[in-house]
Amino acid sequence: MNNITLLVMAAGMGSRYGGLKQLDSIGPQGETIIDYSVYDAMEAGFNKVVFIIRKKFEDIFKAKITNKYTGKIQVEFAFQDVHDLPEGFTCPDGREKPWGTGHAIFTARDLINEPFCVINADDYYGRESFQKLAEFYTNEYRSFSMVAYRLDKTLSSFGGVTRGICKVENDRLSTVIETGNVRKTDSGVTSDGDVTLDGREPVSVNMWGFTPILFDYLQEMFVDFMKESGTELKSEFLIPTIINDLIQSGREEVHVLRSDSPWFGVTYKEDKLYVQGEIQKIINAGVYPKKLFVN
Repeated sequence: MNNITLLVMAAGMGSRYGGLKQLDSIGPQGETIIDYSVYDAMEAGFNKVVFIIRKKFEDIFKAKITNKYTGKIQVEFAFQDVHDLPEGFTCPDGREKPWGTGHAIFTARDLINEPFCVINADDYYGRESFQKLAEFYTNEYRSFSMVAYRLDKTLSSFGGVTRGICKVENDRLSTVIETGNVRKTDSGVTSDGDVTLDGREPVSVNMWGFTPILFDYLQEMFVDFMKESGTELKSEFLIPTIINDLIQSGREEVHVLRSDSPWFGVTYKEDKLYVQGEIQKIINAGVYPKKLFVN
């Protein structure tokens, strides 16, 4: 099997959640959602994990998360910093918000030279999803990929979320549109702009498979982004927009992989109790041991 790396985006503070939700305990022995993702990735054959974090959280992140992985999987860190910009650009005064998921991935450019899977730290994707990606890159090195979930299976009961709404043709991604404030209503599913959705749409929840050429694209496209939006305090260089541009320009194609794994995430504090219950059900089914990492 080819080497394959897990890249975990964990630099966000979770403004809607109200804290550093990546470190929140979800499992019965204090496990975080990250722990379940790393465990599933290891079971699927991944041999390295890179965490994108903020430098100031390095010590607590190691103590709470990664020290338990010692001797089990290779661990690296990439640090997202608003001042990590292409030559000739500076961060505008007053900007505190990170530059988005595209910039986050770009921070790992010196650490990855093999196919890699990108995930959010605060989302649970399920083992089958990691297995699908690992199998894909065992046989296919050059292409990008994405694990698609059904929209109505990825929503919170406690408020709106952002989702990449996808159109798929012949198992290839044809468009992905970052859509905000997607939420359940009595009449169905709606989003910003009052677009009505039926809930069956395939969506991206930021589980992507890439090859290292992505870093070359990000280098080029981030310069263009900074020229256009670099003076704004809240503009974001987002991976769904980047991928959509690459597809529309014909530079890349993205294979859509389907997973029957459950997906759930912690966007709001109220989501935590539901996620804990779902994790316990999976443990009860024998998928996970009662304690994930035993030193």
